[in-house]
Amino acid sequence: MSSKATFMSFLVIGLLITLTLIAAPVTYAITLSFYSLDSFVGDPEWVGLGNYAKVLASSEFWNALKNGLIYAFATIFLQVVLGIGMALVLNQVFFGRNVVRGLSILPYLLPTVVMVLVFKWMVDGSIGVITAGVEWLGLPPIYWFESPLAAMLSVIMVSVWLWTPFVTTAFLAAMQTVPGSLYEAAKVDGTNAVQRFFHITLPMLKPVLTVIILLRAVWMFNKFDVIWLLTGGGPVGSTEHLAILAYTTAFSQFDIGAGAAIATISFLILSLAVFIYFFFFPLDAE
Repeated sequence: MSSKATFMSFLVIGLLITLTLIAAPVTYAITLSFYSLDSFVGDPEWVGLGNYAKVLASSEFWNALKNGLIYAFATIFLQVVLGIGMALVLNQVFFGRNVVRGLSILPYLLPTVVMVLVFKWMVDGSIGVITAGVEWLGLPPIYWFESPLAAMLSVIMVSVWLWTPFVTTAFLAAMQTVPGSLYEAAKVDGTNAVQRFFHITLPMLKPVLTVIILLRAVWMFNKFDVIWLLTGGGPVGSTEHLAILAYTTAFSQFDIGAGAAIATISFLILSLAVFIYFFFFPLDAE
């Protein structure tokens, strides 16, 4: 078999897998959004755009959208800032650097449920190390899962804890490609570390930074497991975002059509955001 035939074979197989695993479920979910049904085995009733009108008129949808934007922006900002900072440290030469590099990625390797349980133990009212630290500092107790603000902070902290290592690894790999001669020349010109970072390191990281922000935005806007395991969207919907709202609407309220409509709207929001992002930050930009 020629190389061209081999390439076409792998391409066709990849397209078939994509259509089966991605395109087909997305099409099915969009189709469900135009029907009213309370189970997957019931008789659907065509309602057209009725589910969309109902969803967009509900305060729960706009609250979930607001929470999702807050959660996504906060986690992306902290992951990028901490990721670049950690990558700068790990890019230096010091004793035990390889060991520290290995330990830095450990949170990303652990299952999400394990990290959530560890955090819950850390803030436990009787045995939690964070609770003990707050008490030792003489601060008032923090009710992590009863206060809306504390609940949102908790899901943000756990998410940053979990996925900053991924961002760090990406930036660290990019820093390895920066020619050392650029830094040497900058030092000869009398620049300090801050100037070298903003004029050499950061511009060289721009392609990776563009991709990382895009990937993290898509993942964090849709992230379900951390919030569901930690707060379940509570208290009183203060951490509920569109992914959880779609799930509870479809499988707790048994309104599958409205749940599919919420998921479809979320998909459209992300698609529009990605299009706008690529318009302003094309990957081939110099």
